[in-house]
Amino acid sequence: MAAAQEERSPSLDDCLKLLKGERDEQRLAGLLLVTKFCKNDDIVSLKKVYEAVGTHFLDRLFRTGTGSGDGVDNRDVYLQLSVTVLAALCRVPEIASSVDMVSRIPLILEIMSKGITTNMLEDCYELLYLVSTASEDGVMTLINSGGLRVIAPQMSDLPDGSHAMEVAIKILQLLVSKLSGESMNIECFLELSLVVAAVARQFAVLHNALKFEALHLLSAVFSSEYSALLHEPLRSMPDNNWADYMRTGIVAILQNRVAPSEKFHALILAENMMSILGEKWLIGGVKLPNVDLPADRCLLLVLESSHVEISVLLNDLAYKKYEAPKNNSTAEDILLKQRYLPIMFSLVEKIIKYISSAGENEGTLTDEAVFQKVIKILNETVGAVLEYLRDAKEHGIKKGNDLLASVRVIGSYLAETPVACKEQVQDVLDYMLSVEGEDESSPFLSTCFLLPMLCQITMKAEGCKLLAYSRGDIAVVECLIKLIERSAESVDEDGSVFLACDTIMNILLKEQISLMSEIYTFSSLLKALAYWADRSNDHSVVMTAASICSLIFDFTSEDALLKQPNFNSSSMDSLARLITRSLSSCGQDMSDTADLLEIITAGYSRWIDRFPTIMKHPFEQ
Repeated sequence: MAAAQEERSPSLDDCLKLLKGERDEQRLAGLLLVTKFCKNDDIVSLKKVYEAVGTHFLDRLFRTGTGSGDGVDNRDVYLQLSVTVLAALCRVPEIASSVDMVSRIPLILEIMSKGITTNMLEDCYELLYLVSTASEDGVMTLINSGGLRVIAPQMSDLPDGSHAMEVAIKILQLLVSKLSGESMNIECFLELSLVVAAVARQFAVLHNALKFEALHLLSAVFSSEYSALLHEPLRSMPDNNWADYMRTGIVAILQNRVAPSEKFHALILAENMMSILGEKWLIGGVKLPNVDLPADRCLLLVLESSHVEISVLLNDLAYKKYEAPKNNSTAEDILLKQRYLPIMFSLVEKIIKYISSAGENEGTLTDEAVFQKVIKILNETVGAVLEYLRDAKEHGIKKGNDLLASVRVIGSYLAETPVACKEQVQDVLDYMLSVEGEDESSPFLSTCFLLPMLCQITMKAEGCKLLAYSRGDIAVVECLIKLIERSAESVDEDGSVFLACDTIMNILLKEQISLMSEIYTFSSLLKALAYWADRSNDHSVVMTAASICSLIFDFTSEDALLKQPNFNSSSMDSLARLITRSLSSCGQDMSDTADLLEIITAGYSRWIDRFPTIMKHPFEQ
């Protein structure tokens, strides 16, 4: 009988009797039993334990362990016991959300920052996670008490795939969802960059469910409102292994059979990595042990996955917008997909930019077969986008950020290969020039996105005819007027201004167009060009503006212009000053604008008799 009693396991009743004992020794013995036989999911038993021991004793034990209570012996043992018990009790949501538990968060963080055993650290993470997920007060207390400051430096020291790492990642997922850009300072961004680097390693080396938790955390960080402010701290990381870990993890996700949503998260990471480190990040070997990754594997996987994602998104959007029953869920789904689309387009644009520099930079593609495969996928992707725009054209829809983003990605590709998808482009060129963003009152950005392509195709008469047939010439003129207005506020518009000028000049030189029906628009352009040149000291601006004016003068007269409601004698005086200023450079060494001067002087002799105001302005030769 005695032997049987000795072997009998303690019951919950035995534990509760000890916890209700009068002496601390009894209660301590009871708590030790709690840690041995109370299962984490046994909520009923944990509630009984909490009620039996009471908050006063738990608080006293905790303060003793932290060094603020009576007695000095075995503090580490008391602290370990109190943290373990508290973490176990917080499995009960009502206990975890209590004011008593929330108030302990600052002390738990202090304990973690002092260097403790692995087991105790794991219990601390467990306690923080349970308390912060149980209530809004919990997570906000964790944030305001410097949770990120304590956890971030520890991440790189946690064992790969450990329970502590798993819980830490879950805590950080919660913190990231609550952090706002306004509440963060430079220290926060530095701490978050440490988190990214540490979690990137887990994303690469693990092959279990925690790999996806790491992926979700990284995706959440890079999808946040403050992600752009993380770029510089990440570029400045002394150890660049994190970038190789990111590439390794992304490749693993994209080349395996995983849910489409997981691949989308991986593509978000790829887009951000290129924004941080440049497009060259796509290509190159990985300098990690036991990792053999072909240099072009990441590029091909990202491009192929982007193509698939874009095709699916566009098909879904077209169906939801034009065929599916109209209800709230459909509208919400459309908005969600419209937010996803620019991310995928950005990836493709970055790859286009990278491919366009092939041969110019070290580390670019050298395998012709791979290069041709990339071009093939890009053609298919752009073809799918053009088909989406054709569908929108047929349904008479011209306004939408998804449509504007579609025009932008097409413009990026056609800027490098203006003859790609030629028939499809010709079919929707007029439509693309009419597309407006949600915040636009008239088409503008769509024309800006297409300017590089338009400038190239109008170098030939065929392109000029195509543009004139689609009234694209008027779209470019109206775009140039707006660009000049905007350039007064930003020098960033100058590149687009010159592209628009070159396009208009190509049309005027190669295509005999009739300006009479659009004299109002062209008179507005003349005023804008005079204004642009008048406030510039750049000789090329003056000569470009004057040469376009000279070509326009071939088709009109001063009298015709003065009949326009938007044009007066002051406008004519400005143009006279512009022409005089440009002709004053005759005889000077201006070889870079010699062709423009030739256009102006040749035109002057043709139209000067029709412009008496200009004739009255003498110029020095």
